[in-house]
Parts: sequence; structure tokens; C-alpha cells
Amino acid sequence: MIEIWLNPACSKCRTAVSELDASGKEYVVRRYLDTPPTVAELEDVLARLGLEPWDIARTADAAGLGVELPAKDEDHRHTWLELMSDHPKLIQRPIITASDGTTVVGRDPESVARVIDAG
Repeated sequence: MIEIWLNPACSKCRTAVSELDASGKEYVVRRYLDTPPTVAELEDVLARLGLEPWDIARTADAAGLGVELPAKDEDHRHTWLELMSDHPKLIQRPIITASDGTTVVGRDPESVARVIDAG
């Protein structure tokens, strides 16, 4: 099974959903703005991606949300996770996870194809 965290207003998310539909694979949609991920869920996704919170942050959106972003370092890592959970618009999208653990930020067809092949 594949899970996709998406914002339906996002064109990259709509493209990823179209690719998932075309693949015939079953998937579950999580509207992460309505049901934000917990800090633990973000930790899990980041571990699968091999990235840090600031690597998947939409930093340009912070000012519009009234959020001051901390330094991009280990001392502030948990603060990043809390901010992203409290303000899910800060999270890059879509994030897609296959049942085997393959996880991608599906902003390009190659990344989406990788998770479809794994799912």
C-alpha cells in the first residue's frame, strides 16, 4: 500500500495523484493540512528519506505563517519538527511512502515512479 501526504490545491500533488491513478496501485490519501503529522511521524519520514527537517521545509512560507525559523542545526532540530507539526504548511509536498518503506518527496515524475515501483 502507498500513502501520499498531499494538499489538494498543490499542482505537484495533483500530478502525483494522477500518476498513482494511472499506475493502478492502491493508495491512501492523507490531507496533511487537515491531519498534521506528529513529531514522531515526521521523524519516521525523515529517517526514511535520509534528510533533516529543514531539507523538507517550505521556508519561503514561514513569514506568511508568522513563523520565525530557527537555525538549521542539530540543537534546533526538535524545534523544526514541532514547528512543522504545528504549521504543516511548512512541509514540502507531496510526500509518498510505499509499504516497503521507500519514501520520496514526489515533486518530479522520477521520484513518484520510484515509489510506485516499490509499492
